[in-house]
Amino acid sequence: MIRGAYRVGLIVPSSNVTMETEIPELLRRREAALPERFTFHSSRARMRTVSAEELARMVEESDRCVVELADARVDVIAYACLVAIMTREHAAHRVAEERLARVAREHGADVPVVSSAGALVAALGALHARRVALVAPYVRAITAQVCDYIAAEGVEVVSAVSLEIADNVAVGRLDPQALRETYKRLDLSRADALVLSSCVQMPSLAAIQPVEDECGLPVLSAATATTWAILGALGLDPVVPGAGRLLAGVPALA
Repeated sequence: MIRGAYRVGLIVPSSNVTMETEIPELLRRREAALPERFTFHSSRARMRTVSAEELARMVEESDRCVVELADARVDVIAYACLVAIMTREHAAHRVAEERLARVAREHGADVPVVSSAGALVAALGALHARRVALVAPYVRAITAQVCDYIAAEGVEVVSAVSLEIADNVAVGRLDPQALRETYKRLDLSRADALVLSSCVQMPSLAAIQPVEDECGLPVLSAATATTWAILGALGLDPVVPGAGRLLAGVPALA
């Protein structure tokens, strides 16, 4: 491996286009200021709608995706489907990360595995956020499951907005700038942080810094949290310009 060059492996739903856009954009911003270089390598699992059946299939296919990424000898693997994990039992992200890391080792790649679900939970902890508000594209029942999962990790969701979109392709076509108005539907009076997009498919990067500047709270998303976790797993400082307080250098909790 070239010194300072890293291969990032992504496991994404087949209909997802956002994680392969926002994570590379974030790390390109980092490259403009720091010496590391990153390449991105994806494996896809079939998922078109955010339904119980398709989310379960996404989980089932994740082992096959890890094997493909192990063949590419990536340096870190990110399981980039938050809702597929957060609609399962409590602590499912830990189980998934450990299982996928084991599968990767069995196929010749002893590398760290992070998940968007685990990254979001860990990032909230690193920000010392005990109460959060969030925006989700999901139908209300799915959003409720996500809120319950976060609550089981010790973080109360004090306000949430559901956009009621089940079609994952449609989620990827949302205008991130619309979030600059959508978040105003939340009650932030008790929140320590704002999750502007709790979905890896809902674009939000263009709104993260402007909304943080406006509301005064730390603002993060599934994408910024996953990028933070990737950098931490690689042993790099979690610094990306213009991407909110989390990526201004917030270290992982010991």
